[in-house]
Amino acid sequence: MSIVKLNKLTFCGLKTEKVDVLKKLQVLGGTHLISLNALVFSTEIASQKQTEKTIHALKYLTKCANKRHQVNDKLGFNLDAVVQQVSEVETKLRDLSDQRDFLINRINEVKPWGDFKLVDSSELGGMKCWFYIIPKRLIKQLNDSLIYQVVHEDNIHFYVVVLAENEPSVTSVPVPRTHAGTVPLSQLYIDFQEVELALEDTEAERESLTRWITLMTLSLTRNEDINALKAASSLTLDQNDLFAVQAWVPVKLLDKYTQFAENNGLAILVEEVNKQDRPPTLLENSEYLAGGEDVIKFYQTPAYNSWDPSVVVFFSFAFFFAMILSDAGYASVFAILLAAKWKKLGRSLQGTRLRMLAAFTLVFSLVWGVMTGGYFGYSPEPESLAGFFKVIDLNDFDSMMQLSIIVGVIHIILANLIKAYQFRETKIAFASIGWVCLVSGGFLLWIAMDGTQYIYYSLLAIGCLCVLFFSGERELTKPVDYLWQILDGLKNITGITKIFGDILSYMRLFALGLASASLALTFNQLAEQVYTSVTGMGLLLSILILIIGHALNLILCLMSGVVHGLRLNFIEFYSWSVSDEGYAFKVFSKKGK
Repeated sequence: MSIVKLNKLTFCGLKTEKVDVLKKLQVLGGTHLISLNALVFSTEIASQKQTEKTIHALKYLTKCANKRHQVNDKLGFNLDAVVQQVSEVETKLRDLSDQRDFLINRINEVKPWGDFKLVDSSELGGMKCWFYIIPKRLIKQLNDSLIYQVVHEDNIHFYVVVLAENEPSVTSVPVPRTHAGTVPLSQLYIDFQEVELALEDTEAERESLTRWITLMTLSLTRNEDINALKAASSLTLDQNDLFAVQAWVPVKLLDKYTQFAENNGLAILVEEVNKQDRPPTLLENSEYLAGGEDVIKFYQTPAYNSWDPSVVVFFSFAFFFAMILSDAGYASVFAILLAAKWKKLGRSLQGTRLRMLAAFTLVFSLVWGVMTGGYFGYSPEPESLAGFFKVIDLNDFDSMMQLSIIVGVIHIILANLIKAYQFRETKIAFASIGWVCLVSGGFLLWIAMDGTQYIYYSLLAIGCLCVLFFSGERELTKPVDYLWQILDGLKNITGITKIFGDILSYMRLFALGLASASLALTFNQLAEQVYTSVTGMGLLLSILILIIGHALNLILCLMSGVVHGLRLNFIEFYSWSVSDEGYAFKVFSKKGK
């Protein structure tokens, strides 16, 4: 686990050779280009948006139920034009679908009133029609002096039309009036038929566009390469007859790029990272543990000068998930599902990393489940083989709470030790060591049962002094600086409450594990009760309870295991070990052949 060391390279050559050099650099790959002007992001974002539009259009056509025969001849094929057509068809279909839904709703509203057409009030001697939907229980409250007609009724309402010059008062009619609209029912049916025909025509147009799916798929990577090349061209610095392109490259590949510059007649400048630079972060892990990279990138990419927490997160997440699951039977179900998807996940790099993380997590879960004796909520007999391997009792609250606290203490101590090593050349390292002493001393004092408590109090005192005098990076050149240093230390000592709360947060491992085991046991007991008390259908009902109950518990365990397993890493662990956030190394290379 490491963050790859980088160098900054600057290539300089003739402006007439710029495009050719960038194409060769794209084929060579492995660089992260640096903007040398202020116009980079507009081009890069535009190309990224165009790629996203193409992918969206391709997915939209792929979801079409009926597809046409694929065209393989590129003659006359224009990717941008096809993507634009797909976008227009999608928008049109959405609008027509909304119109159809509106007309269906409107027809249902107007249908009880019949096919009527409102006329001008002058034709009725100044009278107007007022529409009301009155519940049958309130119809007696309708004023008999009004001129009205019941035009429709159902099981609950009367549909009443009142003829009056002005809207009747609230005392005359027990409900507010209804807006029936001015469009006749017959016209609504005509409009609905027109929309239906337009939908069919537009859907046929969508089906017609599916003939380009193959060419769109083949052209996607080529289009990405072209857009990336355009974006790269906007990053260069062009002056007179020369151009310059700058990039971050791994130090171990420096010879390759030096040879590239020599082969293409380019001047090259190699610079090491300085304090003013903010390089991207390129993580490097073994293929078996690289799944941790995807996990931490989901939350935060560490800064270049920080450290790579992916392997620690990889194993700690697996262990936390196992503690939350606490059932070997559930772990076996997840293992079967993973085995069924194993080949499919191996088709992509991210899928391969994910399945390795899942495999390690399930191995941890199986081992922990056997140690806790959880098998779909059932606990084995002590004299059985499974009972022999049961060494942890989830119902022993005191021991499980203490175990959860121990896990939290070890995790937080590890975080501070890593930070101390990271800042080993600065005095901040002593502050991290101080937090290690505080956590260790406090925990040992909590579980102390002998007369060695003075040692634990000594650890607490040493920890407080380290945090007090070594927090912050203030340079001590004047007497007043020492005062400010102590004030900084006093401010940081208030973090005792935070570190105490963070450690207690690990008790969720025990709480969630106990909750999942208790819920599984509850479903088992409920199924047994139904089986013994219900005759005839008891067996079927008990089986349904077991299937539905354990399926629900599996889903809850999966959600809580993922959410809280990641939360303890990203919130508690990160806050004591990862100080700065960085941005990912974005490789400039060809996406396809």
